[in-house]
Amino acid sequence: MDQLLSLSLIILGLPLLSFVIIIFNQKRLQQKAHLIGIPILGIALALAIYICYSKLSGIPATINWSTKWISFGNVPGVGEWNLMTGIMIDNLTAIMLVVVTLISFLVHLFSSKYMEGDIRYARYFAYLGIFTFSMLGIVIGNNLFALYIFWELVGFSSYALISHWYEKPGPQLASKKAFIVNRVGDVGMWTGLMLVFGTFHTFNFTDIFAAIQHGLPQSFSLLGMSPEATLTAAGVLIFCGAVGKSAQFPLHVWLPDAMEGPTPVSALIHAATMVAAGVYLVCRIFPMLTGDAMLVIAMVGGFTSFLAATIALTANDIKKVLAYSTVSQLGYMIMALGVGAFSAGFFHLTTHAMFKACLFLGSGSVIHAMHHSLHHLHDHHTDPQDMRNMGGLLKKMPITGYTFIIATLAISGIPLMSGFMSKDEILAGATAYSSLQGGIASVLPWIGFGVAMMTAFYMWRQVFMTFFGKPKKPEIYEHIHESPKAMIIPLVILAGLSFWIWYGANPIDPAGGWFMKNWAKTPAQIVPVATAAHFGESHKVETEAPKVEANGAVETHAAEPMEHQEILEHKTHEVAGTGMLISIFMAITGIALAWFLYMKNTALPDKIAKTFAPLYRLSVNKWYIDEFYEFAFVGSFMLFARMCAWFDTNIIDGIVNTVGKSTVVVSKIGGWFDKYIVDGIVNLTAGITQIIGMGFRSVQTGKIQTYLAWTLAGVVIVFAIIAWKL
Repeated sequence: MDQLLSLSLIILGLPLLSFVIIIFNQKRLQQKAHLIGIPILGIALALAIYICYSKLSGIPATINWSTKWISFGNVPGVGEWNLMTGIMIDNLTAIMLVVVTLISFLVHLFSSKYMEGDIRYARYFAYLGIFTFSMLGIVIGNNLFALYIFWELVGFSSYALISHWYEKPGPQLASKKAFIVNRVGDVGMWTGLMLVFGTFHTFNFTDIFAAIQHGLPQSFSLLGMSPEATLTAAGVLIFCGAVGKSAQFPLHVWLPDAMEGPTPVSALIHAATMVAAGVYLVCRIFPMLTGDAMLVIAMVGGFTSFLAATIALTANDIKKVLAYSTVSQLGYMIMALGVGAFSAGFFHLTTHAMFKACLFLGSGSVIHAMHHSLHHLHDHHTDPQDMRNMGGLLKKMPITGYTFIIATLAISGIPLMSGFMSKDEILAGATAYSSLQGGIASVLPWIGFGVAMMTAFYMWRQVFMTFFGKPKKPEIYEHIHESPKAMIIPLVILAGLSFWIWYGANPIDPAGGWFMKNWAKTPAQIVPVATAAHFGESHKVETEAPKVEANGAVETHAAEPMEHQEILEHKTHEVAGTGMLISIFMAITGIALAWFLYMKNTALPDKIAKTFAPLYRLSVNKWYIDEFYEFAFVGSFMLFARMCAWFDTNIIDGIVNTVGKSTVVVSKIGGWFDKYIVDGIVNLTAGITQIIGMGFRSVQTGKIQTYLAWTLAGVVIVFAIIAWKL
């Protein structure tokens, strides 16, 4: 086995080892569990960096290893059928290994102080290990089935982490909501996997792509649809898994509620790991996505981005703002993949992991300081996460504040920051795609630039409300202090990784940087030419009806970038400059507006809220989507359950009770008949027999006197009868 493959297996096993050691030694380790988790994750991070460096610097080819897992034997009509599993290391895997292990390592380090004194401290670190193991399994798997197994493990471990404080009702409900909502998306994903497996008899990415490239068989059909339409359906169904894990509309509702878990968990789940799994899945299936499937993905991502941004505008909980920001940025990534800007979408996944983890851990640092201050004041009523109770914290927490500001600059898309580079490429890709695709896709750049401005606004609103201005509660402010070194070191590292230099030498030319140009190139799509995106006149040849070969396969093309991909790339370069200027303008406008409303005219936001009360209520109440789900799904399900309960009580139980009562009545009648009729006849017969016996017994006494008396009586009776007859 290749050395990098062996090392990747070691990386996968290390977090599992951490979990096993800690979970079986909780009482012994207690508050020292981090001494196991942190070193193990540090080793995993070091190995991941080595793999990433080796792969990106000198190994251009994908490293693939497979082994037989399950053998189905000789299946009629199929032949020898084996279920394979294995490992794949390409550039995406190498980068994601570093991203996941880095964020997990820093979260372990941060948690060592943030969770200090927690009653379930050891179990918390154990679950961090199993979560990291699950995410790494998704990253290195070379097939959809292995990915799906770890996909479900991520769902379980996130449930366990969100419900860490399960004695409180909030985490209980949030963890169940996250688990159930994700299952909805996973049903669609599993259906898509089975649709592909049922035809191609493999889950391996390479084999599936090769089969599609060779030609879709006519047997590849869902509900009588054509093979081309079925391929679109398969892509959209598998994408349903990403809709759940990456919190896309309409399954986005679980992620903000997941803030009930510890803040480091929020950083781990919402920065680079669980929510990134959906985007990573779409990256993996990107070559097999048809034009229609990509349009659906782009529209879902675009709408999700806009929806979440509008909700974040009015949120006052410091973590909820970041949660909806995460949903919005995930929408950006999904939209990028949908419009064909693969490199930009994955680029934003990587940059977002750094600055969003910094923001979440920064918010955790603030909440930690607020908790200590409130504890000192014996105040158990003030919400330590409400930004309306903060203000002016930059003076008290300078390292937390400045790292938070750096990360905010990055997510706002300000030049010299990593977020500017990745956002600029997404917006350029969306603009190019909309101009070529037309139709409903024309709204995508409007959404993209609008969300860019809203992002800058609500993020700087958060900064101004938290770190600037006068303290809202002076008595709380008095006892605020900077967090321990174990908490601020991760902030400094992540803030440093939010600058542009790690991703390209030229901060205003992301496409020419080493990340997009060399590390994360857009793969060629292998869909039949008739199903590709149609960009006007250029696709006249490709839109002709595909030829059907003798074996029933539909003719396709070689594994090279399709014409529409080349056209899109060319168009993206054309609009990149204009898009960059517009995005900078929108970011500056958002920041200026936030400063004007929350620093210059602090009374104006309340007036605006009253003036636009319906829109304000729509944002505050999260578009009433939770209420709609409560009514349409939860309410209807509960109504159905109550109807079933009524039917069971009044119909089923009624029948059972009626049958039971009838049986009792029949039994009583039978008992009476048995007692008084059957037993009566028996007793009467016995009585008569007894009387007759008594009569005969009185005759047969054995005494001569009795016999003489009965003889005399008999003679008298005989003579009396004779006399009477005569």
